[in-house]
Amino acid sequence: MLRINELKLPLHHSDADFTTAVLTRLEIAPEALLETRIFKRSYDARKKSNILLIYQLDVTLTGAAEQQVLAALESSPSKRGVRLSPDTNYKLPVKVDTNFPSTEQQRPVVIGFGPCGILAALSLAQMGLKPIVLERGKDVRQRTKDTWGLWRKRKLNPESNVQFGEGGAGTFSDGKLYSQVKDQRFLGRKVLTEFVKAGAPEEIMYVSKPHIGTFKLVKMVETMRAEIIRLGGEIRFSQKVDRLNREKIDDTDQHGITYTGQVTGVTLDSGDVINSRHVILAIGHSARQTFKMLLDEGVYIEPKPFSIGFRIEHPQSMIDQVRFGEEAGNPMLGAADYKLVHHCKNGRSVYSFCMCPGGTVVAATSEPGRVVTNGMSQYSRNERNANAAIVVGIEPEKDYPGHPLAGIDLQQSLETLAYELGGENYNAPAQLVGDFLKGKASSTLKSVTPSYKPGVTLSDLSKALPKFAVDAIREAIPAFDRQIKGYSMNDAVLTGIETRTSSPISIKRDRSLQNMSTRGLYPAGEGAGYAGGILSAGIDGIKVAEAVALDLSDANKFKQTLPQ
Repeated sequence: MLRINELKLPLHHSDADFTTAVLTRLEIAPEALLETRIFKRSYDARKKSNILLIYQLDVTLTGAAEQQVLAALESSPSKRGVRLSPDTNYKLPVKVDTNFPSTEQQRPVVIGFGPCGILAALSLAQMGLKPIVLERGKDVRQRTKDTWGLWRKRKLNPESNVQFGEGGAGTFSDGKLYSQVKDQRFLGRKVLTEFVKAGAPEEIMYVSKPHIGTFKLVKMVETMRAEIIRLGGEIRFSQKVDRLNREKIDDTDQHGITYTGQVTGVTLDSGDVINSRHVILAIGHSARQTFKMLLDEGVYIEPKPFSIGFRIEHPQSMIDQVRFGEEAGNPMLGAADYKLVHHCKNGRSVYSFCMCPGGTVVAATSEPGRVVTNGMSQYSRNERNANAAIVVGIEPEKDYPGHPLAGIDLQQSLETLAYELGGENYNAPAQLVGDFLKGKASSTLKSVTPSYKPGVTLSDLSKALPKFAVDAIREAIPAFDRQIKGYSMNDAVLTGIETRTSSPISIKRDRSLQNMSTRGLYPAGEGAGYAGGILSAGIDGIKVAEAVALDLSDANKFKQTLPQ
């Protein structure tokens, strides 16, 4: 096959226009074109009066036509952007003996069953390694009921909520499936392929910003769990890891990495012990008790930057109109999103994060007496409001120095303050954008109705964050208005607070993907600081599964090395 890049066509092009554009780019006769498949489709809406669709295509030609095109590539400018299609199929680096585990080998353990843990466990199972998965929360159906218990009845289950349980935090989100990670091995395509097998829409394989939505994610997660079990894996819910068991060692590898410990297994809060010398740590960014336990056990952890801020809500129709003009509502474009950034006078940067078109703001706390917000959309993205986090970047050296877990302390103090400002009943504090910019508390809502459940309490959000963050957001919103007219509209609503944009710590790992102090421990995904969303977490889960599989494999039988 040949790959055609950057084939641009008007939004309202016909099938005939599409075929003509392919034939023209390749300079071939119609009978030479056997098949055309869309590999990627995006749009260019910079000119609202002339929105373009941009295609990346794989085409199959007759043998003679393909040779003709390849021979002419270097000399013909009209064929620039055409090349041989790369092989995007995933290949298992290892396939172990069906008798695994042997008496000398133990089953690998995966802690956490979010996107990273699911793809890690699935990959291990596909390689024949029969993983044991430990998830502190409940299965996704029961977890959904518990989550709605907070949203509808103000009843929080600290072990089963938006953050904890099968599917991870991404289950109750927009279900975005795009990432900025470099993916030369097409692992992201492996993730999407597994999602489609589990019931995701086929379109996620080619649209530029694919998403799924919570309702579809729930069924997909159950299907992937069943496949892991069919392949010999085991999923244990309500299993909280209380201790990481390590034996002290002093071992320096060929790259100069010195390990002070070797994983021997884990102890659960029930007192049960599971022995294993290969543990994948696929916990999320809210596993605070686990972070502390790991630090106490001698696992090397560093603080890392994250961001804090609010959720902002506008009418989705306004965002659509500003971005698409007369094409607002076109099903090919869907609900409009945006991505904004502003560098402030005080040296801080404010940016939009986790933008949810046609979605809702959701309660995302996992701890009693605290309020946290997040954004969520269903597949249809047809709710009245658009929402996004508007957040300020913060750094350990400047904002929470002195301890690897100091960022968690800051998060908790801000979340407690938000709980108090909201009325100590899991309402979130909220304020109209116009009032926030003027520095006065809000008393009544206007044309934009906040979507946060269980509810909001109008307040003064300048009390919810440090002054530098409030000043930066006040400067950024009018600047964003110059890019999206109406962004600083008086009636738009800010809801507080957003603190869990990413993990506040990094569980450092070496080139073998093991923790820098602990052999056999494979930190992975968002909680460890190596991912930022569903897709990147899934990619990282595959990478660590490969590393575990290669380490477990008999070196005399399997000569492969981990692909870079």
